[in-house]
Amino acid sequence: MSSTTMTFGDLKEIMSRCTGETEELTEEHLAVDFTDIGYDSLAVLEIASQVQREYGLQIPDEAIEDMNSPQDVIDYVNTSLAAA
Repeated sequence: MSSTTMTFGDLKEIMSRCTGETEELTEEHLAVDFTDIGYDSLAVLEIASQVQREYGLQIPDEAIEDMNSPQDVIDYVNTSLAAA
């Protein structure tokens, strides 16, 4: 992938590969905590790992801990890509 920005669709695809299901995930869920949409901390770690591989980013543990919603992931990735 290695794009200049991450979209909701990009993240949804990564989340789908990590958990196998995101049919119900819509843009209305962007600001909803991962735990409230059925993703535990292990799933978030796997999502971050996939993002690091696909976008060539190093995401520190502290940043992963602050990723509480899909929007947090997208914002972090896009800010990091813009700074690179």
